[in-house]
Amino acid sequence: MTFFIAAAIAIAVFCIIEGLFLFIRGRENPELKRIQKQLKELSHQEKLSGADETLLLHLRPLSDVPWLNKFLLRFPLAKKMDLLLIQADVSYTLGVSFLLSVVLALIGFLLVFMFTRIFVFSLFGLALGVVPFLVVSFIKNQRMKKFEEQLPDALDMVARSLRAGHALGSGLELAGQEFAEPLGPEFTKTVTQISYGVSLEQALRNMAQRVDCPDLKFLVVSVAIQRESGGNLGEIMSNIARIIRERFKLRGKIQTLAAEGKFSAVVLIILPFLVGLILFFVNPAYMKELLYDPKGRMLIALAIGMMLVGVYVMKRIIDIKV
Repeated sequence: MTFFIAAAIAIAVFCIIEGLFLFIRGRENPELKRIQKQLKELSHQEKLSGADETLLLHLRPLSDVPWLNKFLLRFPLAKKMDLLLIQADVSYTLGVSFLLSVVLALIGFLLVFMFTRIFVFSLFGLALGVVPFLVVSFIKNQRMKKFEEQLPDALDMVARSLRAGHALGSGLELAGQEFAEPLGPEFTKTVTQISYGVSLEQALRNMAQRVDCPDLKFLVVSVAIQRESGGNLGEIMSNIARIIRERFKLRGKIQTLAAEGKFSAVVLIILPFLVGLILFFVNPAYMKELLYDPKGRMLIALAIGMMLVGVYVMKRIIDIKV
């Protein structure tokens, strides 16, 4: 057991050093890094042709370290995690997130083992390694929420541009210039890809892949159908914008009705910890028996696990998708 703990500490130290190296290396010259990223994306445009077109976001390396990049490329899940980083628009690569996750998992394992002295329960400490990806997922959700709020106004602007006689690309460029992050830069990136030879449909599909927004996928499908069968694209975009606004209204009503369930979930989560804290001050001997006895620690770990399951179930009940 001592050898296993020593090996875990050694791996954690190695991952920390490697992560610091990648972090410092990436921050040495942000402007140079930005230019290299754009050139790398644009250089792949020449490779795209006909049925062999590939999403640009799948061509970027998963890590700046060659051996780690080869290691991550072996796992199909790695590309999905990299797509999560792209949708969150974070500056670091999947390799940095992976090393940070390994470090946190080992730290969580060691902390739980030091507290419980039970190897089986120490494995639950490995769940701490999920924290970096949970943070990235939160950033991505906030970014997608803001994009979805900007989309109706952007579609109205593009629709007015089309009615004025401009091409779709010009309308997208105008929206990219007028809107802030995240919609503006995404539209600008799409226009840049079109100007470098990518077809309009493929550039819109690339944007739909970078931005996890169902309403944007409606736009991509509508544009593809309109270019094949014809129709008033400006009117189509106006209708999509109207539908998105109606969905916002319906979602607001659902959130109002689900507020009671969310409040109940918060109370049920806080109540056991609050009662335990009060009992600790009222009767310390009673709580110390629970905290320092191995069976008491097992009961605490079991209770926390059951609470997490309950939180997941309640979240699934009140999470109604529109």
